[in-house]
Amino acid sequence: MLASARLRSAVLTIASVFVLVGCGATPDAEVADQVDPTEVTAEEVVINPVADDYVILYSGRNESLVQPLIDRFTEQTGITVDIRYAGSSELAAQLLEEGADSPASVFLSQDAGALGALSLEGLFAELPAEITGRVNPAFTSYDDSWVGITGRARVVVYDSETLTPEELPSTADEIVAPQWSGKVGVAPGNASFQSFVTAYRVLRGEGPADQWVSGLKINDPQIFESNGAILEAVNEGTLPLGLINHYYWERLAFERGAENLRAQLHFTETGDPASIVNVTGIGLLEAQSFDLDALELIEFFVSDEAQQYFVDETFEYPLVPGIDAPEGLPALDDLAVADFDLSDLATLKQTQDLLRKYGLIL
Repeated sequence: MLASARLRSAVLTIASVFVLVGCGATPDAEVADQVDPTEVTAEEVVINPVADDYVILYSGRNESLVQPLIDRFTEQTGITVDIRYAGSSELAAQLLEEGADSPASVFLSQDAGALGALSLEGLFAELPAEITGRVNPAFTSYDDSWVGITGRARVVVYDSETLTPEELPSTADEIVAPQWSGKVGVAPGNASFQSFVTAYRVLRGEGPADQWVSGLKINDPQIFESNGAILEAVNEGTLPLGLINHYYWERLAFERGAENLRAQLHFTETGDPASIVNVTGIGLLEAQSFDLDALELIEFFVSDEAQQYFVDETFEYPLVPGIDAPEGLPALDDLAVADFDLSDLATLKQTQDLLRKYGLIL
């Protein structure tokens, strides 16, 4: 864990110099060469660098997934992690309310939108390049305020016994064409669907997004509560087409065998909102910017070990080069959208207002 070790060393070196000076001791020549106390202003002094083997984490990912990985981290480092689990949007709202008084040091989010909202309010500390530089730059923050961990691609799932690949829509706009009236399953209340619509707004503009949602409503979509329910309906042959995240299919294929599924995946054109990759990610709260244990936890999430864990357990895309994605998926670079800042997915409220306008959510 190179980055946290470097920061820990730097902070504690500065702190130790001021302790020595305060006690009337003279630092040795090597330390004096590194830090000259006479040239450090009061504003630059690190007060109470935190390295107490304890971190408070707010996690928007569920306990059954996160806890086994946290247990590995604690076993390896001796750092205890106290976790509060809830929805990403709920935790983001709590952090905005708590501000600098929040007890949390780290926020782990299910999607980039919640991270972007906190970043816009200046609640995150800038992460060191040793951490952010490990991740594919197309799938993390532009300003190093948070770092991406895994990718989740939007896909079309279709009934391969009634449809051929040539018949499938190649863009999001084709999904709302008249021939798909009554044949498309969506989960408007689901965060991943709302992030997709948000991406459409960001990439295409408010007017086209309004037209798309209007077209979807006119097309009488079949409404579901979740991605998993959509996938099951397609696999049972009761729904021709649906919009889901890729890993739901990967998980079902692992459980039942890909050869036994009539539901298959289809990716729309590169750069199209219907094949956008959203990410899970993690950030360090500005108020706890010198929590060295928190930084070490963040670094662990982008380690090879943690990246492989997510591939094996959730079938999501790893964001660190050198870790293979689940078999059969397009290369992550092929799904990247040029000049698309995932933090812009923070404008979720406008998306929800748009969906309410057409009666797709309450």
